[in-house]
Parts: sequence; C-alpha cells; structure tokens
Amino acid sequence: MPKKIAVQPKGYRTATASLIVRGADAALDFYAHVFGAETLSRAYAQDGVTVLQAEMKIGNTIIRLGDEMPAFGVLSPLSLGGSGSAVHLYVEDADELWTRALDGGSTVAVPLAETYWGERFGRFVDPFGHVWSVAQRVEALTAAQVRARAEALYPAEPVEIAVSETEFDTAYVEPVSEESTAAA
Repeated sequence: MPKKIAVQPKGYRTATASLIVRGADAALDFYAHVFGAETLSRAYAQDGVTVLQAEMKIGNTIIRLGDEMPAFGVLSPLSLGGSGSAVHLYVEDADELWTRALDGGSTVAVPLAETYWGERFGRFVDPFGHVWSVAQRVEALTAAQVRARAEALYPAEPVEIAVSETEFDTAYVEPVSEESTAAA
C-alpha cells in the first residue's frame, strides 16, 4: 500500500504567504536582520542570479519568496507601484524590531503606538515594497473592553434613519458617505 502524502509539507500551514521581490538575496538578508528570519532553502534560475523560490522562517511561520520575473508577469510591489496586502507579525519586542526595520531602510506607514485593542502596533513598508504590521500584546482585553474603548474613542454620530414614509427614528450608526452609497 502506498504511503499517504501529507497535504502540506512539514512546517507549513494551510495558507502560506509568498512574496515577490526585486532582489531576493538582499531581501533575505534584510529579513534575517530585521525579523531574525532563517533562510531554509533557495533555488536559483539557470542565470545563477534570479531566485526562483526561497523559503524563510520567521518565528514559527514559513514564508516563501522569489525574484520578480516581468517576462512572466510576476511583478514585485516596486514594479506595481505599491502592495495590496500586508504580513502581520506578533512579536515579543515591537520597539526593537521597529528600530531595526527603520534603520534598514523601511518607511513608516502607521507609527508604532499603543492601541485601544491592547497592542503596541505599527506598520511599515520595507525597501522591497512589502507592507508589514507588527504587534506586541500589552494587555489581555475582552471583546467588550475593546468595544467600549473603541466607542469612547470613536463615538458614533446620531443619524436619522427612515423607518417608513412618515416615521423617522434617530439611531446611533456609522455615518455613510455619499461616495460609498453611489458605488453600491
């Protein structure tokens, strides 16, 4: 009887981030310095320069990456003019990682700060165009505590809502912009 093959390789989860970068070797060095990433594997194209696929491990997570290959439509955020996604990391010391990221050439997207949901959180764009958010849990809050803090910080505005043609009620709901209703 043939041996059953696992759905995903050892160490992988169901979903695995895969980053396309311009300069994979430099990116792997950057991620090792900033995140403590360990390069697990690296496969080059016949040119000996283009990284077809590499695997790195950050904490307990494997992330794949490779060089952009415009001839095949595989483009990095630098070629696309930005990234439409982010990788979120929970870390033990957000400030230390933040300093290494900025010293390594990253730019701030959201400053590192304490949040109402009990985390020290910030977001930056690395030199390769990828967006990373980092969080360090500083409080263990219940959903009710987070909701109360959010409501205190962002109180809803009273808005009139039509219940019928002749009856109106004032309720507290999120205001809706004209642009969002026009798009719907």
